This record gives sequence, C-alpha cells and structure tokens, in this order.
Amino acid sequence: MSRPSPEPSRNVEVLHSIVEAYIETGEPVASRTIARRRGESLSAASIRNIMADLCDDGYLAQPHTSAGRVPTAKAFRSYIASLSARRLPQVDAERLRAEFSSADTVEERVERSSHLLTELTRNIGIAAAIPTAGQSLEQIELISLGDRRVLAVVVTCDRMVRNRVVMLDEQLQQDDLASIRNYINREFSGWPLSRIREELERRLEAESAVYDEILKRLNLLYGKGLLDIGLSPELHMDGASYLVGLDLHLTREKMRDLFRALEEKKRILSMLDQFLEQGAGEVAVQVGLGEAHPSMSELSLIGLSVQMPAGLAAKIAVIGPVRMDYGRVISAVFHVGKAISDMPD
Repeated sequence: MSRPSPEPSRNVEVLHSIVEAYIETGEPVASRTIARRRGESLSAASIRNIMADLCDDGYLAQPHTSAGRVPTAKAFRSYIASLSARRLPQVDAERLRAEFSSADTVEERVERSSHLLTELTRNIGIAAAIPTAGQSLEQIELISLGDRRVLAVVVTCDRMVRNRVVMLDEQLQQDDLASIRNYINREFSGWPLSRIREELERRLEAESAVYDEILKRLNLLYGKGLLDIGLSPELHMDGASYLVGLDLHLTREKMRDLFRALEEKKRILSMLDQFLEQGAGEVAVQVGLGEAHPSMSELSLIGLSVQMPAGLAAKIAVIGPVRMDYGRVISAVFHVGKAISDMPD
C-alpha cells in the first residue's frame, strides 16, 4: 500500500490530522481545528501556510471561499499508506475462529466472510470464490428428476460443491445415470476439470466409442454441458443497506443507479480484478470508485486476494464511504482473509 507522501514530515503529520478530522466530521477543516487537535504545537498561522503548500501539491482542495479545506484522493492515499492492520479485539478474533471452524466447505468459509466483514465494519462486505482451471474432481453424482431432467452435483477436491440441472433430449433411467457416474468417478477422480473435458472429447471421438453404451449415454450429458460447472465465480455481498444513511451527495436517481450497479455481478467481479492486483494477503485500497461507475465516486474499496487450497482463489473486500474508518476496515479485511486461508482443508 505504499504511496507517495508529501514532505517534509511535519507537513505529513498535518495532512493526516486533516484527513482524520474530515473523516470524523465530513466538513471542511480549518487551521484552528488542526491547531487544537495538535495541542497548539503549531500556530494556526503556521498550519495555514502548510495547508497552502498542501493545496499547491494537490493534497487539499477548497470547496468554497471559506478557510476550510478538504482532503483529495491523493491525501487519502498518503494517509492510508501510514496505516497497518491492527489487532482485532479478542471477542472478534474468537468469533472469526468459531465461524470458520464450523464451516464444512471452503466455499462456505468464503460466503461467511462477507457477513463477517459487514458486521465488523458496518459497510458492504464482498466475498468472491474464484475457481481456476486447476480445480480437480473429487466425485460427481447424477440424479434423475424426471421429464428428461438430470441433477448433476460436482464435488471438487477443495470441497466446493456445485450443481446444475441438465435438460436432455431423451430420458435416461437412474441405472444409466449410475453407470455414467461410476465411470466418471472411477476414471477421472483427482483429474483437473479442464483435462477431464479434453480426455472425454478424445474418447468420444474415438471409433470404439460408437460401441460403448456408457460413453454414448455420457455423450448425451456431455453435450448439454455436464462438466461445464464449477468454473464460474460465486459472489456474495452483504450490507448494501448501510449506504442509505450516508451523505453521498447523490440525487434519488443517482442512488438508484448506485444500487443497480451493485447488483451487477460482472461489474463487481471486474472491480475486484481491477483494484485487487496485489499479491495474495496484501491489502489494497482504492479511494473513489468512479472509474467503475459514476455513482461510486464517493466510495472506497479495501480488499485482498486470498489463496485457497486446490486451485480456488478468493477475493474479499469492503466497500464504504470515502470517509470510512480505514484503520478498522483494513484490520477487519486483513484478519478475515488470514482466517479463511489459515483454516485446515
């Protein structure tokens, strides 16, 4: 999270005091306010001179003709770079351990993390389980639902469970489905999903497949996307209602646009990809999300990428107002990410 900061160090201290005061009040910050916060270690006149320099350097802006200044995104980045993840209160740390230790699957851990982030920060908690081509098959179950419908349940070695209903052109009996299930589990358990598809295509194209009844029936399911499962991200999001009480300077129409944007799964996943480029376990902060959608210009994102077992990656994040408590949110994101990655498989 290293960012360029203004120099000298006294200017940095004043700047960060301004950011903290603005986070607390949401009002333009005057030199007298900073002088009081610093215990009169600098006169209001000296602080005014420093604030003028910070304005010239792009760290502060003057929204009106009053003496108050507001920090820019550049100022927030400097302030955030000075923060580090704090220790969680004992009660919160115990809550994380209890929540994740009772989760049966990796996917469930990821889902719970969005709830926990919302509860810890009172902002929007986001968690995405992002499978990769390296995911390996543990087993598959096929269940006839009647009317030519088959429920396919795919379990991967990282204990993710995905299911889908496949509509066939002709009815297959449960005995036929059991034979196909046994064939796949016997031949391909432990194989990466991408390799299974390649091998199935090779076997189905082979001349001998014409005489293999199991492969002929398997071909019916494969043609309907039997194993095109488990490679799409699962997105979980909680706490959007917390935006209602914030002063985001949005009209009612713009607020509706904001909620619509948050409902778009592809947009949120794209935003996570765009802003969480750091290595696994390294917290990233994006101040202002107007690049993702105009209605998000007064929101910030704090998140990280988490490396999970057996080919599964996860991204967790908090979206909140630019005036959020960054120290608390950074700490929550860091510790939730550490908790879900440290849990045993």
